[in-house]
Amino acid sequence: MVAIIDYDAGNIKSVEKALHHLGQQVEITRDREKIMAADHVILPGVGAFGDAMEKLNQYDLVTVIHDVVKKGTPFLGICLGLQLLFERSDEAPGVEGLGVLEGEILRIPDAEGLKIPHMGWNSLTFSGSGRLFKGIENGAYVYFVHSYYLKAKDDRIVTATTDYSTLIHASVEKGNVFACQFHPEKSSDVGLKILENFCDCQGEK
Repeated sequence: MVAIIDYDAGNIKSVEKALHHLGQQVEITRDREKIMAADHVILPGVGAFGDAMEKLNQYDLVTVIHDVVKKGTPFLGICLGLQLLFERSDEAPGVEGLGVLEGEILRIPDAEGLKIPHMGWNSLTFSGSGRLFKGIENGAYVYFVHSYYLKAKDDRIVTATTDYSTLIHASVEKGNVFACQFHPEKSSDVGLKILENFCDCQGEK
């Protein structure tokens, strides 16, 4: 079973629909026991960093997320879900992120001819043998919607990048933790393959 963490964020139903299309059993929940018992866990989201952290704390989900990561369950952060896994964000100065991974979320720099938020299809450059991208060609296009981007502290966890005004760490992987700034659930067949690859990942003991 795939648990999708429910913290009132946008876009949760789109992720559920994509997983159902892949034949996965899915539950949208904030129940600790159900999340801890799941085979895979996803933290999706569209929204603001500060508001999201407030909701995760309100629903007592911060400890649950840390515990499910420590357990070794495959865990995927999507868009805002990626950003929340890191330590801090320019969007909400003074608000601590989950700190599961080291790095910070910065505002995309203004650049002539580029609109912010960044909305649309961009190609990925793979920077390692990321398990999410098995069977996907380098340069594949995926769909982004964001005004802030990840700069990971350790480049070795970065599995894909894209360029939009600056070099964006588009996907990371460390142990059982995966995250992508783009929306696989909105990225057509490539995105479905990424979600399928995640669901094929085994937990770590």
